[in-house]
Amino acid sequence: MTQRRRVAIAADHNGVALKAELVEWLVARGHQVDDRGTDGDEVVDYPPLCVDVGRLVQSGDADFGVIVGGTGQGEQIACNKLRGIRAAACHSLLATEIARGHNDANVLVLGTKLVTPAIAREILSVWLSTPFKGGRHRSRLDQIAAIERGEEL
Repeated sequence: MTQRRRVAIAADHNGVALKAELVEWLVARGHQVDDRGTDGDEVVDYPPLCVDVGRLVQSGDADFGVIVGGTGQGEQIACNKLRGIRAAACHSLLATEIARGHNDANVLVLGTKLVTPAIAREILSVWLSTPFKGGRHRSRLDQIAAIERGEEL
């Protein structure tokens, strides 16, 4: 059984339907979900949603963030502008395992144009159950943190 997690989730207009499915899936498995919107068909900009979810992860109010967009590319870029956020756009199980196990990614980004709801649930399951491996990967995260601080490597 996967540890119960606090998950902040948001979607732009492209991801509303998939977000709703993922919220239901998470709640059914006992996770605490903070649904940050969007819930309608109106076109919305994704950067404020990314900042909202990212800030919850930064503060420790959420263990993980999930952002759902069209392809997830812009969302991944926006999330990764926040210090301490390691967002990964995952469209395969292998990418998900690497993002969590090697990169200790803390925000999962999904693209509704790239994954089916069934695959998205599988990706989320792998995301929640894959621990960070540490070891040699820890020093790489330390280097990423140094880059965020503007230090030379």
